[in-house]
Amino acid sequence: MPRAFLIVMDSVGCGGAPDAAAFGDAGANTLGHIAAECAAGRADQGRRGPLHLPVLDGLGLGAATPGLAAQPTGRWGAATEVSHGKDTPSGHWELAGVPVPWEWT
Repeated sequence: MPRAFLIVMDSVGCGGAPDAAAFGDAGANTLGHIAAECAAGRADQGRRGPLHLPVLDGLGLGAATPGLAAQPTGRWGAATEVSHGKDTPSGHWELAGVPVPWEWT
């Protein structure tokens, strides 16, 4: 029986959503910015050199993140949230298959 693993890394953004500007997040790419700082040598406290995530890159993280590049060894995908809000509960509900078509109050 085939298996799939869903890996969720909360607060590790890998590129802004199409509606990012509407939420003040144009240019958002937390992981890409971390990789750029590592490559520039500005993140050498307790580590050195470029960001090196071989297992996650092999699973598709590098291919899904603007500014990183990797040749994944498995199938991967990236999703864009369709819920109206960009809050954590809406994202968690949507990951479970329940989009939130209303604004949380």
